[in-house]
Order: sequence, then structure tokens, then C-alpha cells
Amino acid sequence: MVTVLDVTKVRHPEKAKRPDTEVMKKPDWIRVRAPVSKGYQETRDLVRSHGLVTVCEEAGCPNIGECWDKKHATFMIMGEICTRACTFCNVRTGLPNALDKAEPASVGKAVKQMGLSHVVITSVDRDDLADGGAQHFAEVIHAIRETSPGTTIEILTPDFLRKDGALEVVVKAKPDVFNHNLETVPSNYLTVRPGARYFHSIRLLQRVKELDPTMFTKSGIMVGLGEERNEVLQLMDDLRTANVDFLTIGQYLQPTVKHAAVDRFVTPDEFEDYATAARGKGFLLVSATPLTRSSYHADRDFAALRSAREERLAARA
Repeated sequence: MVTVLDVTKVRHPEKAKRPDTEVMKKPDWIRVRAPVSKGYQETRDLVRSHGLVTVCEEAGCPNIGECWDKKHATFMIMGEICTRACTFCNVRTGLPNALDKAEPASVGKAVKQMGLSHVVITSVDRDDLADGGAQHFAEVIHAIRETSPGTTIEILTPDFLRKDGALEVVVKAKPDVFNHNLETVPSNYLTVRPGARYFHSIRLLQRVKELDPTMFTKSGIMVGLGEERNEVLQLMDDLRTANVDFLTIGQYLQPTVKHAAVDRFVTPDEFEDYATAARGKGFLLVSATPLTRSSYHADRDFAALRSAREERLAARA
């Protein structure tokens, strides 16, 4: 008998034939309560009313209850279908739909209605678009500036691989923070992030600083994917060579049995050790805890990032 796979109903068709891997039981230090608060429900209703997508839901973020209760959400633009097939990620994969031309205005209205002082905008990868979605990113930034001029904007972008000129379009739109995640150490790229190139991502972050030295840059990785400590330390050095300001490190959590397996749960003490090492290497700000995610406490972290820069500049004066 032949089974016909209906790819329209499968979230990750490229993973359907992967062997199942056991999802490890989480240790006590990484468990969170299910979201049930009034603030969470209000944020969910607002997101739904504007027809928006959040990476909080799509990626199954463990911090969604805490963040949405505080009216914090990371908007995911350009649809909910990604053209990459990273083995760690729970975002839907396949052939995306056409861009929604009304999306920038919708995001701008939602940011104003939520009264956000700081907003994070991310996206799926859109390798199908000539510019990788760079112009759409710029339009979203402009829309937020128009409706909420006092709101600071952080973007978490794809790598714009083989999209000449795309990065320049995004940087010209002047977000306050440019974030692009390395996700893992280079030895894992073939199995964890096969569509990306480690040194291209490093160069992307370095190029942002060349285009606008005043723009904050940020990157993050997951641990618990079999990496060695010395590999993480070397990655830190690579990021500092690119003048990256802010590093986040969090525990990888396996979404389903079809995703990359958790090698181990890194202890809180090990996270603190990584944070100490990163601070010693010169990052303006470091967040390294089991539940750290790219946009976790992003508003608070942006204020700390700006303060850290001012202190460093004052010390050099």
C-alpha cells in the first residue's frame, strides 16, 4: 500500500520521514506554567483581531505566558511558512504565500494599540523573494515609526543569503537593534541549520556595523545540541570580531519527535559560566539562562544595552 502525504496538512513535510527521537523530560529549572492570565488572553485577542502572526506561538516559545501577560509579543512578518528546513525550528515549512501588502500598516496599528515602548519584529526566511523580504522589513519599520515615533524597534532577520543589496535596504530603514541569530556552533550547521552558512551570518552582522556604526547588533545561540564549550567560546570571539554588542544563549528545547534531539540540558551554573566568559570578551550585554530567547525581556535589555554603551563611552572620554 502506498501512503500519499498531503503536504498542505503537514507542518513539516521535509521531516516526515525522519526517524523519531525521544523528547527528553525537562529538568525542574526549565519548567514553566501554562499561560492562563487575563493579560495573556488580551494579547492573544489583540493579535488575532489584527490578523497577525507571532513567533511566540509559531515557535512554541516557553516564555509566551510571561511575555504576553506583560503585553510583550514578537511579531513575525511575511507569513507563517518558511522556505528553510532547520531541524530545530517549529515554524511551518513549505512554499509561502504572496506578501500581504497591508501587513506593515496592521503591525503599525497593533504596536500603537498595545502602547509598546519597544517592539521586536522577526520573519520567516523568504528565499523565494528577490530581496528576501528586505523591502517589506523596511516598510514595517517605517509604519511603526509613523504610528509610534517613540517606540524603539528591534528586528530579528534572516540571513539574506545570495540577496545582494538586501541588507542595505534594511539598515537604511534605521531599526534601533539589528539581530541575526547564529543559532548554533559551526560544526552543527550541516545537521541543524543546513540552509545557512556560518561565516555568511558573521559577515552579515559585521556589515551592519560598517553601514551604521551606531546601530546596536545582537546575535543568539542555543546550547544542548552537542556543542563543546570551546566551540561556544570561539563563536563568542567570532561575534566580537564582527563588533556584535549583545549575545543571548538559551537552552534548546525539542519541539517534536521529528526535530533535532536534545543532547543534554545545560545547567544554570554552566549558563552563568558562559555569561561571565562573554562579558570578559567585551560584549556590552549578555543574557545566558536556560529560558533565554532572542526577544525575552527585550524592552528591559534594550534599556540596559543603551546604558552600557553610554557608560563605556564615558569611561573612554
